[in-house]
Amino acid sequence: MKAKVISAAALTILFVSTLVFFYPYRQVIALTYENKDSLLAYVPLKKEETFQIQYTHSIHLSDVVESYQLSHNQIVQTELSYKDFAVGMPSNAEGEEVFEEKNGTYYIKNMNRDFPFIDVRIGQIRANHRLIYENHVYTLSKSVKPGTWVRISERKLTVWEQWKATKIK
Repeated sequence: MKAKVISAAALTILFVSTLVFFYPYRQVIALTYENKDSLLAYVPLKKEETFQIQYTHSIHLSDVVESYQLSHNQIVQTELSYKDFAVGMPSNAEGEEVFEEKNGTYYIKNMNRDFPFIDVRIGQIRANHRLIYENHVYTLSKSVKPGTWVRISERKLTVWEQWKATKIK
């Protein structure tokens, strides 16, 4: 009888431990390799549900900032700011968006563009892609090899996934 109780307790502990270890609970901004589900790095989410991606434009060499909000497993682009009109940069807003110029910076505000993920190739020369979250700047090339195509998405991680991947610092 005592052996059955010990066995049941051991199985219960094993089951609960396995559940805790492999249950996705930690909400993060995840960087996965290409269009595969292989996790490269992540930024743990706290309270803030907004983030930005900043990079140096390859032609006019000034910074571009894309602002996003996380909403129901979607990434919603809310704003775009840049300093120079050049190849690849919009010259006006669309639909309900608002185009503004302020102190030499152009803004497209009131954007509401939904994406399930964002694909980015980490710059090798000039781009210097950075993820900005809660006023902290994370240089992506410090955690992901330059030239790598990454997919940025919101996701929940297990303890196991957190141990295997790089927490972006």
